[in-house]
Amino acid sequence: MELKDIEHKTVTVNGINIHIAEKGQGPLILFIHGFPDLWYSWRHQITYLASLGYHCVAPDLRGYGDTDVPDSPTSYTSLHVVGDIIGLLDVIAADQENVFVVGHDWGALIAWYLSLYRPEKIKALVNLSVAFTPRNPKRKPLDTLRAVYGNDYYISRFQLVLFFFEGILEPGDIEAEFAEIGTERVLKELLTYRNPGPLYLPKGKGFGHPVDSPIVLPPWLSEEECNYYASKFDKTGFTGALNYYRNIDLNWELNAPWTGAKVKVPVKFIVGDLDLTYNAPGAKDYIHKGGLKRDVPLLEDVVVIEGAGHFVHQERADEINKHIYDFIKNF
Repeated sequence: MELKDIEHKTVTVNGINIHIAEKGQGPLILFIHGFPDLWYSWRHQITYLASLGYHCVAPDLRGYGDTDVPDSPTSYTSLHVVGDIIGLLDVIAADQENVFVVGHDWGALIAWYLSLYRPEKIKALVNLSVAFTPRNPKRKPLDTLRAVYGNDYYISRFQLVLFFFEGILEPGDIEAEFAEIGTERVLKELLTYRNPGPLYLPKGKGFGHPVDSPIVLPPWLSEEECNYYASKFDKTGFTGALNYYRNIDLNWELNAPWTGAKVKVPVKFIVGDLDLTYNAPGAKDYIHKGGLKRDVPLLEDVVVIEGAGHFVHQERADEINKHIYDFIKNF
């Protein structure tokens, strides 16, 4: 798609260099991407909302794209990433008391954390795909995920390998498997995944089919767009992105002070009905039967988009654009 007039710059905040893409003038909308995404996943939203009088900014999060990739696996906690966002807002929106935020996947998780830590910074939030999850003080999340899905579940496979006898962390073997499959192929597999069931990556079996079997791209994703993704992940590798998953339990420890805290910002939540997150055990009941509204008391709307998968903002760009605008224009 045409991406003219989107400006790119590097901002140094929170000890790292962060690449941002921006367009437009007016109230700021901050777009926070997920895995395995980049600022680029918001290309449709940036161009549309900038044309309606908004200043649209989408960073590459730490570990991604043209932003720095810190070496330490523990430099990717919710506190680090929200720290980056606060630092970024202090630079790009110093004149605005609060801003609009739109998040997807890990970006939605980061936006939920931002809402807990610094609610006064958010005018209104549109979150896609990943609903708020209240902290369970009795059980670490990885234990829960392994109990429900087993060790072949993609989040289980994304964890680091720990060598106790040397006391060091080694990159997970998933990076080696991804290297064998090839960057472009891995990205196509992930971006085109439409099974509402959980994603399993059994060791040595990749995505469950031969690496030379054809992948038919959906209408919303072109070879050119896949090439853009691949060019960035070829440069950074996957480790920075995977480190978000490797801090799930550490986030649980760090967020103990927010146990039972409510998200007190106005929220619209959107999810595709084929999204694996929406079809996780208990998710639909939590979203629709009062749990989400209890934990996010200013939740104003829940939208389920029929026939849409996980990357709903790209698959149904026009619909999502309208949903975002219809919500934020009220503030």
